[in-house]
Amino acid sequence: MALRQPELPRPVLRWLLSLGLSVSPRNYRRDFSNGYLVAEILSRRFPAHVQPDAYRNGCSLAAKLSNWSRLRRFLANQGFDIAQELIEGTIHCKPGAAESLLRQLCAALTGSRIESLQDRQLDFTDSCYQTQLPVAARATASTAIKSNIRLTEVLVEPSICTSRQKAVAIINMHMRMRMQERVENPRECNK
Repeated sequence: MALRQPELPRPVLRWLLSLGLSVSPRNYRRDFSNGYLVAEILSRRFPAHVQPDAYRNGCSLAAKLSNWSRLRRFLANQGFDIAQELIEGTIHCKPGAAESLLRQLCAALTGSRIESLQDRQLDFTDSCYQTQLPVAARATASTAIKSNIRLTEVLVEPSICTSRQKAVAIINMHMRMRMQERVENPRECNK
């Protein structure tokens, strides 16, 4: 079973295509992680304040951090309420982060009401994907850590304590999921 890219609501997709961006995004996680396309989107609405030429369209961590630092300041000055976790998730290519960011940008820039995931807690782990797999094919605790903590996250925040806290949170989530699986499917877990 392949990991599917989260779908954008049709109004957001229509809005995105109507902007005529220089690059047609195919993989939202990758294409929006460096902030260049976000700068290009904002330049359509605020041409005097955001010039895409001032942003680097690269995939290095330095380019991503530089671009997003400028974008954060601009978004804060304009009164956009975008969660830090959402931006961090987009930078580190977390599943669903770029899509949520695009939903919020579309709603803020067009003034339309877009179906939102704001009511749910931001969860950029692969837990949705794992629940779709058969019990025997799901990740082990070590695999869950490897797939949910990105190298860029460690490079940005090299603190051992922070990495340990993230790993412990992932292990706890993994253990809760496993215990729930055992309760729901005792026959499959006891094979």
